[in-house]
Amino acid sequence: MGWLYQHAVKPALFRLDPEHAHELGVDALALLGRLRPLCAVLERVHRLAPALHRPVEAFGLKFPNAVGLAAGFDKNGRAWPAAAALGFGHVEIGTVTFHAQPGNPRPRAFRYPAEQAVINRMGFNNEGAAALAARLAKLSGPRSIPLGINLGKSKVTSLDQATEDYLGSFRLLADHADYVVVNVSSPNTPGLRELQDAAWLQPLLAALVGENSARVAAGKPRRPLLLKIAPDLSFPQIDAALQVITDLKLDGIIATNTTLTRPGSLAAVNEAGGLSGAPVRRRSTEIINYIARATDGRLPIIGVGGIMDEAAAGEKLDAGATLVQLYTGLIYRGPFFAAEVARALAQRQRV
Repeated sequence: MGWLYQHAVKPALFRLDPEHAHELGVDALALLGRLRPLCAVLERVHRLAPALHRPVEAFGLKFPNAVGLAAGFDKNGRAWPAAAALGFGHVEIGTVTFHAQPGNPRPRAFRYPAEQAVINRMGFNNEGAAALAARLAKLSGPRSIPLGINLGKSKVTSLDQATEDYLGSFRLLADHADYVVVNVSSPNTPGLRELQDAAWLQPLLAALVGENSARVAAGKPRRPLLLKIAPDLSFPQIDAALQVITDLKLDGIIATNTTLTRPGSLAAVNEAGGLSGAPVRRRSTEIINYIARATDGRLPIIGVGGIMDEAAAGEKLDAGATLVQLYTGLIYRGPFFAAEVARALAQRQRV
């Protein structure tokens, strides 16, 4: 399948506009997800062999392998039922906002094959939290892998109303999630990254923690809460965020989102947006390692950024990540890249 993707499917997709190619990928997986018998067969094919099967436990959940699908691919919750069939051990949908929004003007996604990179300025284009909740409510029954939901701020919402915006999404979606991510680190919504500053972050997260406690008081299950941060934070800024996480007893952190930097040959690129792919690998790993050392390994970390091969995924675990997530790597390596990475990580841990 890898050869077919590299020599037939990928060249055809790369002749298309990147966003159109992405939409075709979502459509294809949405169709696969409706073909339950085929999904079941593919899931068995990609399941780790018993000798390699060591489920990962983090923030009260059990993951069949360490590799997840990062937020951004499936914003509206259409494709995620097929994720396990591709070999993923968890899937994160969104980013979803309380208000439906079209995102930024097109074109807003750009590939850089020589650098194995993508720049996007999508702007949280999605149908809104209520629409996602309605879609998820139709899909009852047990899931074979954990489902995370990534929440962002609506563009029309001012910073001083951001807490209510996130709370509105949380109230609509928490029943359908296995864990919830607070995304304050996308570079494509004006002002959003200011929410990473402790003065904004503390009241926002405190309100969500309080809402989570109210769920428990009402007899509903508590949902693990994670924070997703940018790779462009300084170490003192990371320290401040970690202090908030520690004080409020959040369940984990996702490091990292896309970057505004343009390293190496990308310095001449004049497209705004967040950079993902191979150029983010080093900085993401540095931050994972910093967080792991700063927290003595007690805070679960999902490592994201620049995982374009199996070695890059292993590097994230070595730095202190508990789990990893892919997105840009799928574009360059194909739909079954997750299964390859999961198998390689399991074999590596066995040694």
